Amino acid sequence: MEDQEETLVRMGEEAEVLLGSDAFNTTINQLVEISFQTFVDTKGGDLDKREDAYHHYRALAEIVSTLRQRVQVKDEIVSKKSADDNNQNEEG
Repeated sequence: MEDQEETLVRMGEEAEVLLGSDAFNTTINQLVEISFQTFVDTKGGDLDKREDAYHHYRALAEIVSTLRQRVQVKDEIVSKKSADDNNQNEEG
């Protein structure tokens, strides 16, 4: 179980670095803007292009959501370990 928690903490730390990166955020924002513009610029009958733009946007949103979730999991594990350590110090 310890290895799994360490892996989750490492993944959360890596996700946090990515989410804090200006290059990552700028790229994601540009891609979201492109998807939105494509969606808005489609003609009424161009359902395929509109659906592609929508799915592209959803994929970008899912990437960011997954990274945020990894950070949250990391924070919960670190918080729990800290609380456990504090309890052990008070008992010992």
